[in-house]
Amino acid sequence: MTRVVEAITTLHDLVTVPPVSRLAQAFSAAGFEFALVGGPVRDAFLGRPVNDLDFTTSATPDQIEKVVSPLAEAVWDVGRAFGTIAAKIDGRVVEITTYRADSYDGVTRKPTVEFGDTLDGDLHRRDFTMNAMALRIPEEVLVDPCGGLDDLLAGRLKTPSAPEVSFGDDPLRMLRAVRFVSQIGVGISPDTWEAMVSMAPKIEQISAERVRDELSRLFQTDQPRAGIDALVQSGLARFVLPELSALMDEKDEHGRHKDIYEHSLTVLDQAIALEKHRWGQDSADLVMRLSALLHDIGKPKTKKVEAGQVTFHHHDVVGAKLAHKRLTALRFDQDTVKRVSRLIELHLRFFGYSDQAWSDSAVRRYVRDGGLELEHLHILTRADVTTRNQKKATRLQDAYDELERRIASLREQEELNAMRPELDGEEIMAALDIPPGPRVGQAYRFLLDLRLDEGILGKEEATARLRSWWREQS
Repeated sequence: MTRVVEAITTLHDLVTVPPVSRLAQAFSAAGFEFALVGGPVRDAFLGRPVNDLDFTTSATPDQIEKVVSPLAEAVWDVGRAFGTIAAKIDGRVVEITTYRADSYDGVTRKPTVEFGDTLDGDLHRRDFTMNAMALRIPEEVLVDPCGGLDDLLAGRLKTPSAPEVSFGDDPLRMLRAVRFVSQIGVGISPDTWEAMVSMAPKIEQISAERVRDELSRLFQTDQPRAGIDALVQSGLARFVLPELSALMDEKDEHGRHKDIYEHSLTVLDQAIALEKHRWGQDSADLVMRLSALLHDIGKPKTKKVEAGQVTFHHHDVVGAKLAHKRLTALRFDQDTVKRVSRLIELHLRFFGYSDQAWSDSAVRRYVRDGGLELEHLHILTRADVTTRNQKKATRLQDAYDELERRIASLREQEELNAMRPELDGEEIMAALDIPPGPRVGQAYRFLLDLRLDEGILGKEEATARLRSWWREQS
């Protein structure tokens, strides 16, 4: 009851601030219904911060624009065809949408946009009951025709209409369901879950871009593990991220290797904790989280049983290729694809350091290979230690602490971040008296190896060593 009272106070405070109250009064004076709807109402009852303000109204887009323009610093068309007009009022951005009563053709999954004439009708077409609540203003009357508040307080995710109908209209709602499991901490009602399991193949009707965006939102929640597990257990992952489902299929009843799927979720949990510790509590780095979740997806394809022991040789390289292919198919941008693939390829590079300390040359090469992803690689490598053997875990942690100290020390001594030869292309051509071409590249690589192996030599010494090497090549 306390939670409801606090929510009512929050909602009252939201709708009585000048920008909102002026809007509500203007729509009421013009003879239109006006209500705060969806996410803001839901989040108020959850005790979560309310940032975006979404409103719905009986006014058409043209009528919305006419009412809002005298009050606003700016008005723009977000999607007039879908009934949405945005405005900036007293420095605050709001979106106002005409009541909707969409229908779906069952083929393209794109709605035939139809404007509705009642708030109840608009709310019934929404994805989940907890998002189908509204607060009429200026009256401040809660409208909840689908029992969303009861479901929200019970931690129960349900659809306003039969789940088969709702997911048939827009299968992406199944991915939203697993996101809400993590984002809000709700459980999926049994009938909704059964519909998700039976209708999972329909997610293939959704464009890769929409799937990508929904997955990204899931992965960037504070604690995505529960939602990811729902993604896999429901069968949805088999169609949007099959490499993750394949990890589940690799359970070994003979106990010859650790549970790869559970290990991957644990690595993700640990990476998120390290990410927040290093980069701040608000951090939600998508590259970091994708790399942690997918770092072992090469294991199913590289699994072999040798002398009763299971091996996964080269799963880092295979996994990097699989991640590149899958993320590209999901239409992630090329920068994200390359960075995640590179981190997966490098995630085993450290192991072995604790058995025999690396030379300064090996440390330089580790930094060079990590490149701009070195900080991500630090987190991924540390998170990948999930052993229950505390002695082993401590040894690996101490070894990586030492490696980071050595990197910091070398960085101070040698400008390690630059990691370039001491002569550039023009200087190489001048020193060797050669024209542009492949031989300049060969000389550059020689100098880079020299830099990595021996550190900074100075231009004079580097030039002498280059000329000596060139005479040997000739």
